[in-house]
Amino acid sequence: MGKLGFSFSWKRALGVSGAKGKVSRKTGVPLSKQGRERKVGRSLLKLLGLK
Repeated sequence: MGKLGFSFSWKRALGVSGAKGKVSRKTGVPLSKQGRERKVGRSLLKLLGLK
């Protein structure tokens, strides 16, 4: 039988996701790999005057 319309995440249940979000907002540095890459790319473009 497939999923019953809900999913369970142990990270959200233990508060890991919320804690990571708080840290990211306070420091201004994303904790996900994709977020860090976007931030670095944006900074480089700004430094080069392309954006």
